[in-house]
Amino acid sequence: MHVKDLLAETKRSGQPSFSFEYFPPKTAQGVQNLYDRMDRMYNFGPQFIDITWGAGGRVAELTCEMVLQAQAVYGLETCMHLTCTDMGMEKVNDALHKAYKAGCTNILALRGDPPRAQEKWTATEDGFQYACDLVRHIRATYGDHFDIGVAGYPEGCDDNDNEDELIEHLKYKVDLGGTFIVTQMFYDVDNFIRWVGKVRAAGIDVPILPGIMPIATYASFLRRCKHTGCNIPQGWLDLLEPVKNDDVAVREVGKKLVVEMCRKLMVAGIHHMHFYTMNLAQATRMVLEELSWTPSAERPLQQALPWKPSKGFGRRDEDVRPIFWRNRNKSYVLRTQDWDEFPNGRWGDSRSPAFGELDAYGIGLTGTNEANRLKWGEPKSLRDIANTFVRYLNQEIDSLPWSEAPLTSEADSIKPALMELNQRGFLTINSQPAVDGVKSSHPVHGWGPANGYVYQKGYIELLVPPEIVDQVIHLVNANPSLTYYAVTKDGNLKTNAPSDGPNAVTWGVFPGKEIVQPTIVESISFLAWRDEAFRLGVDWAHCFEANSPSRVLVEDVMDNWYLLNIVNNDFHDNTTIFELFKELQVEGLDTPLTVKAEASAAAAAEKPTAVQAEVAA
Repeated sequence: MHVKDLLAETKRSGQPSFSFEYFPPKTAQGVQNLYDRMDRMYNFGPQFIDITWGAGGRVAELTCEMVLQAQAVYGLETCMHLTCTDMGMEKVNDALHKAYKAGCTNILALRGDPPRAQEKWTATEDGFQYACDLVRHIRATYGDHFDIGVAGYPEGCDDNDNEDELIEHLKYKVDLGGTFIVTQMFYDVDNFIRWVGKVRAAGIDVPILPGIMPIATYASFLRRCKHTGCNIPQGWLDLLEPVKNDDVAVREVGKKLVVEMCRKLMVAGIHHMHFYTMNLAQATRMVLEELSWTPSAERPLQQALPWKPSKGFGRRDEDVRPIFWRNRNKSYVLRTQDWDEFPNGRWGDSRSPAFGELDAYGIGLTGTNEANRLKWGEPKSLRDIANTFVRYLNQEIDSLPWSEAPLTSEADSIKPALMELNQRGFLTINSQPAVDGVKSSHPVHGWGPANGYVYQKGYIELLVPPEIVDQVIHLVNANPSLTYYAVTKDGNLKTNAPSDGPNAVTWGVFPGKEIVQPTIVESISFLAWRDEAFRLGVDWAHCFEANSPSRVLVEDVMDNWYLLNIVNNDFHDNTTIFELFKELQVEGLDTPLTVKAEASAAAAAEKPTAVQAEVAA
């Protein structure tokens, strides 16, 4: 969605809004940590994010890659910076094409700073001299696909402090196709408001986004102000100087100063703030919380669907997703992005040769073997594995091999039942409670447009040992409201589903719309998930040394247990699924693996091999 349209919606609502800027980190680990932080900061509720341009080589490629990840995987509306520095025509066109293919619809067009080795900025051969040239080229090449932002300088820029001339240049950029203005950072609010008045008087009427940098430490505050030539009001220095050696105190004083700044801007009619985060969350979060702008019961985070939608190329209209991937959003997006004819009416074409393929999508277990052993322990019995799941439910650990994110409050109503199941040896991978018509604004279960109602069928997905699975299936079949799928790693499938078609397990009823059914269960996607689910378990087993008790134990579960899901099609009922297991218990929970391994070896010794059997015959 275009930034100008997002801002227009904000203006109509009368609510304040904000956006975040990030820059490409220098290390691979820094990039991954930033992705995790961006994902968490999504929950602060930014209208969009932007990612700065890293001029030259790998850093420029990283900007394009980060835009793709932010759009497609993390569902963040993203604006990509693009500069003229070290960029000939071919490189500019390549960057724009990558942004287009990522689903990005916003570009911030900048001239850019000179490379470190140069004192003055000079254009690259076959490149652009000024940002206005870049604006003209983007508009001529892509028409209205991109919303084009341009830079504004309330306090002048590094090679020009003539305010009237800079405003004249700003108007020229807007006339050529610029649709919004992002300003250089500032702290002098009175000067900014005066400058906005001059900009408007010059006939520039596009939205202006004030650039605001929260204060994390005194040293970084001074360094950034010096780098950008930003004026610091004397009153700010008087308050910050006495506490400059106390980072906690600096953040607290800085928070109050920036909050006061934002409130003055609001009074002056500026309703959107653009925060330069410097890839940090705490200082920005403190400001937003003090302003009461973070999501709350009074200001809920608007969610169009019960899962985070991707904004990748061709995916913006995706409104159906199999429930199996609810805890592995990134994996689902990566796996389905190349399925033929996406979204083919629902989510993908099961006839595609790419459907079910694993290796190309990087869906395996993340983290080092050592880190995963430290997090999930080194189980020696089924009880140890079950306790790992219980620790996850207790929020003592933030992930499982099958769940990328911590448990959410949605599980609160069924958490005691989930705990009991795992304590009896049934390993719960995924679940959702039944929901019978709560308001779409509900802080836990709500999603979709205002004044609607949402519903859910009770659902559970778990690992069940082979000696018990037939008992469970018998109990499921005795209740006409329940449907199930059960499958082993080798593909032994059992089901009582009346058809191969989708069974909606989440839906919403909204004014003036057809019923929306965004989350489903069906056979083809369950079999694709089967491959991934067992692969993740095998990856966990491979975190341990070959032939170690932990590896043999986890591999035994993956090789022999069933992956079972049950849907209670009576959405009023939140207990029946759990009552099925009331009299069932996994045997041998506390049996040490060494005993089990010795027993298995003895049984294997008694059983003739295929060759022996053939000879005997």
